[in-house]
Amino acid sequence: MRNILPVLVVCLVIVVLWYGAALWLNAAWVYDQAARAGTQVGFGQLVHDTMTLPRPKLPAPHQVLGGLWDGIFGQSVTSKKSLVYHGWMTLEVTMLGFAVGTLAGLILAIGIVHSRAMDMSVMPWAIASQTIPVLAIAPMVIVVLASVGLKGVIPKALIAAYLSFFPVLVGMVKGLRAPDGLQLDLMRTYNASRTQTLTMLRLPSSLPYLFASLKVGVAAALVGTIVAELPAGASVGLGARLLSGSYYGQTIQIWAALFMAAILAALLVAAIGIAEKVVLKRMGMAR
Repeated sequence: MRNILPVLVVCLVIVVLWYGAALWLNAAWVYDQAARAGTQVGFGQLVHDTMTLPRPKLPAPHQVLGGLWDGIFGQSVTSKKSLVYHGWMTLEVTMLGFAVGTLAGLILAIGIVHSRAMDMSVMPWAIASQTIPVLAIAPMVIVVLASVGLKGVIPKALIAAYLSFFPVLVGMVKGLRAPDGLQLDLMRTYNASRTQTLTMLRLPSSLPYLFASLKVGVAAALVGTIVAELPAGASVGLGARLLSGSYYGQTIQIWAALFMAAILAALLVAAIGIAEKVVLKRMGMAR
C-alpha cells in the first residue's frame, strides 16, 4: 500500500490539473457561443459545457477514456475505426523494426568491443546519427525508398530500427565490457578463444544491460513507427489515426490514439521485463 499511495496521489494531481486546464482552454468557446446567443453562463453551466464539447481544444480525462473505450471495445477489431486494428498494424511494423535494430545493435557492439578500429570509427558515427531529428529524416527516407519502389512496411520499419538500434548498441557495448580484468585473464589462462570468451563470459555478463536497453529500444521503435506513418500518409496504424484526427479537428480521437500508443508501449516493456526475470532467474543472476 505504501508503494501504491504515492502513485495514486500523483495520478490524482495530474487528473485535477487536467480538468482545470480543460476548463480554462475550452471556456473561451463556451463564452463566445453564449455571447452570440445573448445569454449568460453560470459556473455550473460553464463546467458542464466545457466538459462535453464534441471537439474541445483539450478533451477532459473522461472524454479521452470514453474515446479509448469506444475505440477498443466499441468497434469490431477489423473496423477502420478500431484502435485494436490500428494498434496491431503499428505493432507489426514496430516489432520488425525492433528486431532489425536489435540485431544491428548487437552486431555493431560485438565488433566495437573486439576491434579498436570499429570503436574509433563506428561509435562516433552511431552517436552522430542520433543528433538528426527523426521528424527530419523520416520524410526523406520515405521519399527516397518510394522512388526505388519500396513502400509500405519496409520504410517504416527502417525508421523504427534507426531509433531502436542505438540504445541496444550503447547498452551492449557497456555490457560486453562489464567483465573485469581478472575474469578475462582467467579465460586467457584457460586458453579460451575470442569466440569462447564472448559466448561464455561477455554475453552472459551483458544480459542485464541488454534487457535494460531493449526496454528503451522497443519504446523508441514504437515512436519511430508512428512518426514514419505520418509523412507516408498511411491509412492504417496509430499514426494514421493521429493524422486523420488532426485533419478533421477530432481532438478526442487524437488523444485516444496517443493513449493507445502509451498502453502498447507499456505492454511491450512489461513483456521484456517478464522475459528478463525469467532469463536472469534461470541463469542464477536474479531471485
